[in-house]
Amino acid sequence: QFFVFCHGLLQLSQLLISGYLKSTISTIERRYGLSSQTTGLLTSFNEVGNTLLIVLISYFGSRVHRPRFIGCGAILVALAGFLMSLPHFITGRYKYDQSVASIFSNATDLCQPDALGSSRNFSDGSCTPRTAKENHELLLVMFVAQALRGIGGVPIQPFGISYIDDFASERNSPLYLGILFSLTVIGPGVAFMLGSAMLHFYVDIDKVAGEEIQLTNKDPRWVGAWWLGYLIAASLVAVSAVPYFFFPREMPKEVGWGKVRPAVHYSCDFPVVLLRNLRHPVYLLVVLAQVNLSAMVAGLATFMGKFLERQFSLTASFANMIIGAVNIPGAMVGIVVGGAIMKRFQMSLRQCGALCILGMLLCVVLAFPLLFLGCPTQKVAGVTYKDSSGYEHRAPECNLRCRCPERAYNPVCGSDAIEYVSPCYAGCEVVNIDALKNTNYSSCSCISENGLSGSAKPGSCGTGCSRLLLPFVVLSCLAGILASTSHTPSFMLILRSVQPEDKSFAVGMQFMLLRVLAWMPSPVLFGSAIDTSCVLWERKCDRNAACRYYDNDLFRHR
Repeated sequence: QFFVFCHGLLQLSQLLISGYLKSTISTIERRYGLSSQTTGLLTSFNEVGNTLLIVLISYFGSRVHRPRFIGCGAILVALAGFLMSLPHFITGRYKYDQSVASIFSNATDLCQPDALGSSRNFSDGSCTPRTAKENHELLLVMFVAQALRGIGGVPIQPFGISYIDDFASERNSPLYLGILFSLTVIGPGVAFMLGSAMLHFYVDIDKVAGEEIQLTNKDPRWVGAWWLGYLIAASLVAVSAVPYFFFPREMPKEVGWGKVRPAVHYSCDFPVVLLRNLRHPVYLLVVLAQVNLSAMVAGLATFMGKFLERQFSLTASFANMIIGAVNIPGAMVGIVVGGAIMKRFQMSLRQCGALCILGMLLCVVLAFPLLFLGCPTQKVAGVTYKDSSGYEHRAPECNLRCRCPERAYNPVCGSDAIEYVSPCYAGCEVVNIDALKNTNYSSCSCISENGLSGSAKPGSCGTGCSRLLLPFVVLSCLAGILASTSHTPSFMLILRSVQPEDKSFAVGMQFMLLRVLAWMPSPVLFGSAIDTSCVLWERKCDRNAACRYYDNDLFRHR
């Protein structure tokens, strides 16, 4: 029972690291200027280390000291967690464009008609060969950490499950495995809640004093303390790794009722077994169905937070809270309900298949309206919105004299409800800060109010349809519950359709196929699809960095 407790703790903290990455994706993109395709690849990169080794490990399972192997794996995972946070400590402060010349920046992006010379290009000074190299190094560190996490995670689940199954009594084994399984599902929920908590803090909380932080977490330039969660999760993994070095290689079997298991003779003829299973139509079709479902889940898990942020103008912190508190628990409920229905009606294989189909059909019906539940893109002058004279350029006449820096990004919302990329682009010449630190821009030549030049407030105008958030969350949660009811019956279809001695091999094959066909490619495909809906890229060193604005309708449909 102590082993089960330790294993539960380890699995939970290991899942914290992987789930936490997904909850901080949009933040890491913004902080290091990455496209969604890159972050998608980063998310799925741990599967590479994992897949290469899983077959070997499962094969040698019975011949090694399993608890020690699990302990070593866990230490690798903890190391990977600490590595993931390293980029924060080796780079300088997070820099963003400011409109107030403060102690940290002498650059102001107000309209300064007297600025002589060509357009001021202060954000380009940041592109030295060193910064370009630094960026590659950061990515390399993160990719290595992900691969390490994949390799370290290999022994944890298969060895833990087989160890428990070998030494638990017939009667208790399903209970123990059920406990572990439920933790596997709770883990990501806890991870998203952790992400939600950490992103409340400013990224450089350890490098700048509180009063120097000028952004609020509603500002589109805000970056939360994404690295903090890794330190917490990795420390947890390291702590839960310790007991494994003290478990024996074999335990006395737990006393309980039930017969001793008959030894199953595994056939060592690998190709024969492989072909026998792959030619089995039920096995093959169910696995392919699971591949499609898992591909969707893997893509959603990675980018759902980002989607909510962009569609409904939420903070990263709030978006993670919704996923951790609503969507993931919904999936858990679905899995439990599916299992309960099966048990209650003692379903045959055919009925299991029917239950899966029904769950999926209802899920599709409920998910269909989600195509239309979302917000149009906010009007951004010169990016997503042309004014009456048909200007699409980012510099209509009204701000030509300002000589705005090419790449400034400090969005303001004009009193005409149109967003401008920076105060300079709105032609604002004056900035006022009152006693409560509220900022306001005035005499903006591009914003006309009753024939006079208007004013602007810092921050994005937002998409302005937050009323659709509730129906969206409710529908997506229900669709998730229905889809996950098929989880247990589809597993049963696989376990009962193959020959008894092929069982563990069939499950191993199934996970292998899910990894290669779903978990690896899916986040990359989702990320690439999201990138195609970008309308304004941040540029770093003459290449696209992170996306500033998406075409929301395209983003949603794709």
